[in-house]
Amino acid sequence: MAAWNSVPLHVSYEVMGWFAFASWSISFYPQVILNFRRKSVVGLNFDFVLLNFTKHSSYLIYNASLYISSTVQKQYRNKYGQKEMIPVAANDVAFSVHAVLLTAISLFQIAVYDRGSQKVSKIAYGILLVTWTSAAVCFFVALHNHNWLWLISIFSDIQVCMTVIKYIPQAVMNFMRKSTEGWSIVNILLDFSGSVANYAQMSMQSIDQHSWVNFYGNIGKLLLSLVSVFFDIIFMCQHYLLYPVKTRKLEASPEHDNAKSSDRPFENA
Repeated sequence: MAAWNSVPLHVSYEVMGWFAFASWSISFYPQVILNFRRKSVVGLNFDFVLLNFTKHSSYLIYNASLYISSTVQKQYRNKYGQKEMIPVAANDVAFSVHAVLLTAISLFQIAVYDRGSQKVSKIAYGILLVTWTSAAVCFFVALHNHNWLWLISIFSDIQVCMTVIKYIPQAVMNFMRKSTEGWSIVNILLDFSGSVANYAQMSMQSIDQHSWVNFYGNIGKLLLSLVSVFFDIIFMCQHYLLYPVKTRKLEASPEHDNAKSSDRPFENA
């Protein structure tokens, strides 16, 4: 089993890992709290939450299997080298467990709080049907040839695909509404911080081991960070630049309406 060559890099690796865990884990709470305070989930895209639940469930299967199963670890080292370190840390497993639980709470809130006219789209249902049917088929294939590393790699691919797909409905919904109201920006800021820390953690291990296997041997974790950062930037632009909250509130206020009327005196004559 590979060992760390540098104590400072090892410490930095652990710090970055748990910082990512904290940022990503805390990022779930602002939306849950916002829903609770409003007693409403209007503005939160249901497709996003459902796809997010599938994403984190898949990621939990991947992380827990690679971190806990000696059989999967053996297959990993047979493929990438006996001296290679397992690219999943305890914080990865802890995050996945926490993410599944918090996303389940969001689904519960969708079921009990005011939803307005929002509902899960048929496209989302179709994506989930295809995803889990494919996963079931892959499970029986792996059961036959005992290639468990291949199977959990499929779940890693699923979580990457879900990461790409899940953000699109919310981004489009914000664009159509010209608003991010009901969608917590704190969630995005924390998610962005966690993604950067996650990438830094992987870099620490690669620098110490003088190997990039940590990246291409755990491509799911790498793509997770990159895709998340990409969409986080889009959401931040929507919230702060395109549809700023203060501007919307000002335009909706009676004082603003009076000011607009006074600016056009001849229209009221």
